[in-house]
Amino acid sequence: MWIANADRSRIVDQLAEAEFGLTSNVLMERAGCAVFDVVREVLPRGGRIVVQCGKGHNGGDGFVVARLAKEAGYGVDCLVAATEADLKPSTREQCELARAAGVEPIFSDEPRWSRRQELIGCRDLVVDALLGSGGEHSVTGPIRTAIEAINRSGVPVLSVDVPSGIHCDTGEELGESIWAMRTVTIGQPKPYLFQGLGLEHAGFWTVADIGYPDELLEDPTDARLLDAAWVGNLLPERRRASHKGENGNVLVVAGSSRMRGAAVLAAKGALRAGAGLVTVAGVQSVLEAVAAQIPEALLFPLPERDGVISADAAKLLIDSQNRYFSCLFGPGMTHEEPALEFLKKVWSEWTRPTVIDADALNAIALGVPLPRVPCVLTPHPGEMSRLLELSIAECQADRFHTVRHAVSKFGQCVLLKGPYSIVGDHGQPMAVNCTGNSGMASGGMGDVLTGIIATLMAQELPPYYAASCAMYWHGLAADHCANQIGPIGFSARDVALALPAARAKITASCES
Repeated sequence: MWIANADRSRIVDQLAEAEFGLTSNVLMERAGCAVFDVVREVLPRGGRIVVQCGKGHNGGDGFVVARLAKEAGYGVDCLVAATEADLKPSTREQCELARAAGVEPIFSDEPRWSRRQELIGCRDLVVDALLGSGGEHSVTGPIRTAIEAINRSGVPVLSVDVPSGIHCDTGEELGESIWAMRTVTIGQPKPYLFQGLGLEHAGFWTVADIGYPDELLEDPTDARLLDAAWVGNLLPERRRASHKGENGNVLVVAGSSRMRGAAVLAAKGALRAGAGLVTVAGVQSVLEAVAAQIPEALLFPLPERDGVISADAAKLLIDSQNRYFSCLFGPGMTHEEPALEFLKKVWSEWTRPTVIDADALNAIALGVPLPRVPCVLTPHPGEMSRLLELSIAECQADRFHTVRHAVSKFGQCVLLKGPYSIVGDHGQPMAVNCTGNSGMASGGMGDVLTGIIATLMAQELPPYYAASCAMYWHGLAADHCANQIGPIGFSARDVALALPAARAKITASCES
């Protein structure tokens, strides 16, 4: 599913009318019907609702909701944060239709409008149709007054297309914004759903199909939301006669005496993702931990200095690199001087496709040059801030822009982790993940993810596809854990163990 920014959404509306005869009133009617379906879902036995309308097309959707609710026997208050003269022509038509059905709109220039805003706390649901995807400037006047009254009321809110006061493209707040319980976004998902305050303020969101022609919805944009069918079609199949040597030989270079578990989790992620062979290269204490927990893993002892991989280990890896199909560097390595010197030496002659995570990312931020091979960089926001020399807030303010910046700077595939992780690469639309949950906010999750990416790269998926499939698969395994164990308290090890079940679900969805 393609993600549409505000400009693309406007173009789709224009083309729908110009080329397919879908007028704005038809689209408003369908959008209002989709939103009213959710009203009935939230209040199946009826109740009193407040529909807050603006002057534009979003307000027109709201008038449709008000009319349908009135016809269905709901108590309806319709408050309009504009004067009647300010209504757009198509919005005015919907206003008149609502009036004919018995709805009494109250406009912002009427004295009772302010009084009614203070009474919405007595209602069962607020429908927010104040601003749509076109909101760009700080909210003021009646719109701001209405938003403040809604938030103050404590009544659950259902937003139409975009929670009012949230910038459609960046997710930033325009001075004041709605906290929605539900959001019905129209036609296609919007960037605000995946970043900034929009990520939280949208609540539980769904995309309403209002009958836009497939030609318009399938026209590529610069970002796509992943689904099981897309991922399932890319995951490598396993032939009946295949053997371990054909299913990827992954090298994990990770860990230090103080952080042994990172190597264990990365190796476990690779094995549970289906790697034929996994070799862990590290210092003695790390290999002891791996041997105790993953008997299937092969061990590659490396010389150490004060519990950290020594620079002397570089030649050993360089001389043996052709045995491996892919490699991952970084989890638990530390960015002490011996480790930095080791990475500098080994990457100068490295030839295998590589995943770079954790302390290896910090090494890049400290000036260690990247290997000249296809790579996937997997920073979380803190690591990204160091890589780009920006604050975390700046990186998170527009995550799509941040990924573009990182891809341009490093010339490699980048996976920015977090809620709705994003993958970017040259010449590819950004891939946005929709799996995963807040229970993943615990140590070791990223280590498992790197193991999955390395496995898929070892099985000959290019970096962009390996990273995109891996983040979807990893998140789905975490969703499995949330369902089977509980939403909070499952571990990275649990997620690794759930990978085969998650893969089976992906491929079953693809087959069906």
